[in-house]
Parts: sequence; C-alpha cells; structure tokens
Amino acid sequence: MDIGSIFLILAILIPVAIFIGRPLLERSTSTNRQAEHAYSSLLAMRDQVVASLQELDDDYHLGKIPADIYPSQRISLLRDGAEILRQIDAVQSAGTAVPAVLAGTAESRLEAALQVRRLAFEAANTPLRKNGNAVPPVPDDDLEQRIASRRRLMQGKAGGFCPKCGKPVQAIDRFCPRCGAALA
Repeated sequence: MDIGSIFLILAILIPVAIFIGRPLLERSTSTNRQAEHAYSSLLAMRDQVVASLQELDDDYHLGKIPADIYPSQRISLLRDGAEILRQIDAVQSAGTAVPAVLAGTAESRLEAALQVRRLAFEAANTPLRKNGNAVPPVPDDDLEQRIASRRRLMQGKAGGFCPKCGKPVQAIDRFCPRCGAALA
C-alpha cells in the first residue's frame, strides 16, 4: 500500500467516524430536546384550552349553550387551564427564572390570555366603522373614479321596453341589446 491509498482511506474513514460518533457525543442535548418538546406541548395545550374557552363563551352568547350547562363547562375548562399553567410554571422554574410577565395566579393569567386572544380576534374580524356604517373603500386612482362615474351613468334611467322583443332598455340605448331592433 502506498501513501496515497492510506490518505484516501483516512479521508473517507474520518468523516464516517465523525458522522457515526456524533449522536453518541450529543446524548446530553437530547434531554434538552425532550424538555423543550414537553414545554412546547404544554404551551399548545394552553392555547387549546384558551381557544375552547373562547368558543364556549361565543357559543353561550349566541345562545347555542344553555345557561345551566355553561358555568360548569367554563369552570372545568378554567381548572384544566390552571393545571396546565401550573405545569408550565414547574417546567419554567426548573429550567430558568420565571419572567415577570408570568407573575400572578394561574387563573388570572388564563383569563388574561383569553381576553388578549378575544380582542385580537375581534380586531381582525371587525371592519372599520364610521357613524355605525362600514367605511367604503377610498378610490386610490383616477381609473377607479372613472369606472365608478361610468357605472353611475349606466345604471341611469330606464327608457321603457323594446317594441319587438319586450326586453327593458335604457333611455340612452338606440338599439335593443337583445334583438338589435332600432328604438325610436
């Protein structure tokens, strides 16, 4: 074996050994990934409870849920959400310091998250209002204004009916749009 083949074998063997040995060396980071996955699933469960609470409130206000069932379902969802928030607190206190934003009871934080989500949903789905009516879009260029004025003219006065086919015609028409007969 000459030196060139040894270098070639080493050039292939070293990257393969690094590739195979890498998972063994990164075993400690897999526990971090599991903790991050658990934390992420807790956050997803919290979002699911908040969405369920919002849907429950909306259904109650629309009259889909009777008044005698609503409080028990709401309390049940609040308890589930509070338990999830306690688990999130436990994960955060074990890993890092708890941010000041998360201070307070679990129930109050769940209510605050529900209120923030409801306000964001209402803001996204409410059209701009002016004097109780939806604000019409502002024409942004000259072409839109010309089209609007042309439509107002075309929607104008009815001129009667075609003497040949009976289709309604406008006052500015000289020929029937259906049969082509000359109008007087």
